[in-house]
Amino acid sequence: MRIDKFLNAVNITKRRAVAQDMIASQVVLLNDRVAKASKNVEVGDIIKILYLKGEKSYRVLGIPTTKSTPKSRQDEYVKELS
Repeated sequence: MRIDKFLNAVNITKRRAVAQDMIASQVVLLNDRVAKASKNVEVGDIIKILYLKGEKSYRVLGIPTTKSTPKSRQDEYVKELS
């Protein structure tokens, strides 16, 4: 699954357009490399998002098969790292 779709599907971003803007601004890293919107996410990858007030990192645990998942099931697909 493309990284922009993944960020939206697992509720890290509210909309896919927001994810695409973040990727275009080069604040999303996939395995410590600047991500492109077309890059595919795989189980075990590390996604790092650089915010103005810090950063958040996530480990991919699974790939959703649906377009969106409930916020309550987010921990099935990503684990926030400290």
